[in-house]
Amino acid sequence: MTLELTARDRSMLDGEQGLSAAAAMKILVAFSNAIGARSLLDITGAHIDGCLYHGKAGLDFVERLVEGGGRVRVPTTLNVGSFDLIHPGMVKMPEAEEVPARRLMKAHLELGCQATFTCAPYQTRFRPEFGQQIAWGESNAIVFANSVIGARTNRYGDFIDLCCAITGRAPAWGLHLSESRRGRILFELGLANPEPSDSLFVGVGLIIGQASVDRVPVITGLPQPRDEDQLKALGAAAATTGAVALFHAVGITPEAGTLDEAFQGKAPDETIRVTRADIDHALSRLSGVADGAPLSAVSLGTPHFSHEEWMRLLPMLREVAPGRGIPIYVNTGRATLTRLQEQGALDGMAAFGLIPVADTCTYVTSILERLDGVVMTNSGKWAHYAPGNIGVTVAFAEMRDCIRSAAVGHVVRSAS
Repeated sequence: MTLELTARDRSMLDGEQGLSAAAAMKILVAFSNAIGARSLLDITGAHIDGCLYHGKAGLDFVERLVEGGGRVRVPTTLNVGSFDLIHPGMVKMPEAEEVPARRLMKAHLELGCQATFTCAPYQTRFRPEFGQQIAWGESNAIVFANSVIGARTNRYGDFIDLCCAITGRAPAWGLHLSESRRGRILFELGLANPEPSDSLFVGVGLIIGQASVDRVPVITGLPQPRDEDQLKALGAAAATTGAVALFHAVGITPEAGTLDEAFQGKAPDETIRVTRADIDHALSRLSGVADGAPLSAVSLGTPHFSHEEWMRLLPMLREVAPGRGIPIYVNTGRATLTRLQEQGALDGMAAFGLIPVADTCTYVTSILERLDGVVMTNSGKWAHYAPGNIGVTVAFAEMRDCIRSAAVGHVVRSAS
């Protein structure tokens, strides 16, 4: 199968638009041939997942593009880095790691990327629109863009996403194409009068992630979400436990007005019935301790807290008034943080143990003061990754229970 290239594509490939554009196009052509794409398509934006420093190879790749005069051709946001540039004193990192981590973040900016440093670019002014073709990295961002917004992207990994940004092109393949977006596996929620709690959406996400493999899941019986943050939590959990890049929730998400629309008129390959017991079991696996265990910290905001989530949290802090020395870390995007600061919303909140974290996340960067005891979170993604990444014991709960636990110094959870 031959990949069709436009005259502009060939101009880039032949080096007529600079060394970096040629290198990016060469990689993109090889990738497209490997996956069997027949052509490339224009994208309107990109989100780069390569800002986390994992070693010299990643830094060398980006700095080589900078040296070759590389510039992104579409609005391009950046995922979290390994360092909080807003609160540098909070990060506990040896200089040998800090220097290249900072260099990697800076190098992306030199390519013309936006200094968003957030895993939730859909919460910024660069949010795409329904039907737009984009090239995004970062698993939760991808599933949110596809599912909740109805934009179109595949799961692009490090380097390929940046090559798409530099060329302004992506392979016409996978979820960029309508036929690949049809549902393949049906999840029927058998819940009587389900309460649309945050944990319900996390639990459903965990289940569909594990069972869907590489198929597009369709969900029926899901209650109307309070807001899109609950869909964000569902998608993040599904992308964490599996390879989900798109889900359809019938009557909720934009490409699933009806069951027939979600499956594009075809029958599902498989149907799975999901009970309350299934959800409770999935959620129980996120916690390594029982109630009463000593608490060392709370971590919220994975994916990054939205402004709406902050508006739910801040009154809760004033009401419960923790103030027992249990830090409450909240990961958020710098644009959201700036908005809160301009509003004066965070004034005096440090007294309740509140510690905002920007540009990174507490499960990938050494920020937590204590790793003993238990860290509570309302994030399925944080609870899944943190034990392996930073060696902590996790207790998963609703946000209010996390704050109540901070007030008493040990894990407490409401009866389900």
